[in-house]
Amino acid sequence: MGFVKGKFRWQEGYGAFTYARSERDVVIQYIMNQEKQHQKNSFREEYVDMLNDFEVIYDEKYLFEFY
Repeated sequence: MGFVKGKFRWQEGYGAFTYARSERDVVIQYIMNQEKQHQKNSFREEYVDMLNDFEVIYDEKYLFEFY
C-alpha cells in the first residue's frame, strides 16, 4: 500500500479521442515522443488544443486540475 498520498479516489471525468486507422503511425510517433512534446507544451495546453481540434464544446470550470 502507500502508492498515493492521501485517500485514493477515481477521477470524476474523462476524455477520449479516436483516430482513423490511416493515422496509426502518427499516433504511435506521438506516444513515442510524448515526453519531449511536453517539454514544449504543458499537458493542459495540449489537452485544450485537442478539445479545440475535435470541436468539443467545453466549459473551463469543468476541466480537471492539472498538476
